[in-house]
Amino acid sequence: MRRIWLGVLMAGFAASAGALPPGSMAPEFKGVDSNGVEHSLSEYRGKFVVLEWANQGCPYEQKHYLSGNMESLQKQWTGKGVVWLSVISSAPGQQGYGSPAEENDYLKTMKASPTAALLDPKGAIGHLYDARTTPHMFVIDPAGKIVYQGAIDDKPSPDQVTLKGADNYLNDALSAALAGKPVAVAMTKPYGCSVKY
Repeated sequence: MRRIWLGVLMAGFAASAGALPPGSMAPEFKGVDSNGVEHSLSEYRGKFVVLEWANQGCPYEQKHYLSGNMESLQKQWTGKGVVWLSVISSAPGQQGYGSPAEENDYLKTMKASPTAALLDPKGAIGHLYDARTTPHMFVIDPAGKIVYQGAIDDKPSPDQVTLKGADNYLNDALSAALAGKPVAVAMTKPYGCSVKY
């Protein structure tokens, strides 16, 4: 009976946190970045991939960028061979939407270093992954399976002061996965601004 209730609880949590639970295969996608280059998930098979849903106008996203936290994570993990794809699924006229040039200017101003920033104005990639918030983080292993999805950390606040002492779920997941260890916390509820489809 306990196992049945646990299964029901996990199913309910999966529905609230996103439809792609850890262990499932990450859906294939193609997207064009802010430099006009096409990327597909399959071209990165054999590498760890981070997907970060982004919106430069979102206060929760600004918490991580204006503090330098997101840029530091990008630099740290891409330096270890991880592919980091920022995905902007904001529709035209919505918060976070911008031209390729505007996105490149923002990345330069923030000194951000994702592998690429994918522009997804029709929300195709976002809906494929059921991305809910900015940020909403996914970690995909070299075999193409999701090993983490959810919040970036355990402090659902737009205030930079909450970064101190926060448990960074993304950092924990990548550290464990790259060391060949199971990810202790593989799914959490994402927080932030809603994705502006």
